[in-house]
Amino acid sequence: MAVISFIVNEILSKPALLVGLMALIGLIALRKTFSEILSGTLKTIVGFLILIAGAGLVIGTLSPLGDMIQAVFHLHGVVPTNEAIVSLALQSFGKEVAAIMALGFLVNLLFAWITPAKYVFLTGHHLLYLATVLAVVIGSAGIKGANQIIIGAIMLGTIATVMPALVHPFTKRVTNNAGFALGHLNTLGYITSALVGKWLGKGSKSTEEIQVSEKLNFLKEPVVTTTVVMMLLYIILAIFSGPKVLEKYTSGSNYIMYAFMQGLTFGASIAIIIYGVRMILGEIVPAFQGIALKVIPNAIPALDCPTVFPYAPTAVIIGFLSSLVGGIIGMFLMGPLGLALIIPGMIPHFFDGGTAGVYGNATGGRRGAILGAFVNGLLITILPALLLAYMGTLGLANTTFGDTDFCWSGIVGGLISRMGVVGAYIGTLLFAVVLLGLASYVTIRLKKEEAGK
Repeated sequence: MAVISFIVNEILSKPALLVGLMALIGLIALRKTFSEILSGTLKTIVGFLILIAGAGLVIGTLSPLGDMIQAVFHLHGVVPTNEAIVSLALQSFGKEVAAIMALGFLVNLLFAWITPAKYVFLTGHHLLYLATVLAVVIGSAGIKGANQIIIGAIMLGTIATVMPALVHPFTKRVTNNAGFALGHLNTLGYITSALVGKWLGKGSKSTEEIQVSEKLNFLKEPVVTTTVVMMLLYIILAIFSGPKVLEKYTSGSNYIMYAFMQGLTFGASIAIIIYGVRMILGEIVPAFQGIALKVIPNAIPALDCPTVFPYAPTAVIIGFLSSLVGGIIGMFLMGPLGLALIIPGMIPHFFDGGTAGVYGNATGGRRGAILGAFVNGLLITILPALLLAYMGTLGLANTTFGDTDFCWSGIVGGLISRMGVVGAYIGTLLFAVVLLGLASYVTIRLKKEEAGK
């Protein structure tokens, strides 16, 4: 367990090291020179650290934004925050989470090797979160020890292989076949957004083609547009919420100026993320050819959601705001549905909603970005409320998981685990066979479509 814990906590749960390790293996497999191996590996790691730094800045600016929204709407309830619920769950299920994550990653590599779905999931923190929700729901159903770990690992490996495959037809459209897949476990939301765009966005122009007057030419720069929109949003919410809400953040400075600076910081963080993404993709995609050629034939790296942000930066902000509106409307539906009040969490709505906007835009332009992300906002409000029933005592906490795949997999895992140990094994194997079959079908069909072109 000490070795497994070290691997999980010091390597697998750190995306920069995990992706750097994959780049290292790929470059060695390609028999690159020592200089090329060192350069490619370090650039990949540094690129991810830049991306993580940008994401950290975003998260820091979203905390006061969430407080202002709660103050304006006078709300109290459950706020979906993956980091918070994971920290609580690890106190009771730490060893099980570590074992499920380590063994589950090996299952992902095995399935990528033996099935047509050649996707290697490299978003380490999402593997950790998925391992946590599975450990919680399986353990809360009364299955403990080795059985809990094996069932959880099979489910984790299956989901990590299947979800990038199911969304990949849309990912290729988003990235213009850039050579990587999406490894971010709000995949159900992204597929739904892309389908909504496809069905309802016909004829709508891309968010990146929004026409502006020459006087507003500066808005053609995505980072500038993002900064202007977020500055206005922060300042307006600060005015309506008042100075007391921001007292713990401002350290005595003027609260309006603080809101103004938070808007600027948000824009800077997006610029950092975009730079980091470009640096990663410049190294990881060529390096991964080594894994594809030598280790797992035709393997495709599945990477975190900010990797798609540079392809439609305007759609990211539109998606965030539309998802947030969907979350607020969904929140008011909780009472009539008899569910716990889920208050919109800024972190899932930004990252999930922004990515949903990119996918909706790819299939349905502006209308797709708006409507697709709006539906995503409803999903990440309703599904977390449904998950609470399967989380045992943790279901009483004031936080829960926020992304669609954590929620639906937790619900399915909870239902399967309530069938007893034998029933759970049968249900898990059936779960793996059905989903891997579906992912293989989607992958084979996509290849045939590409060959037909």
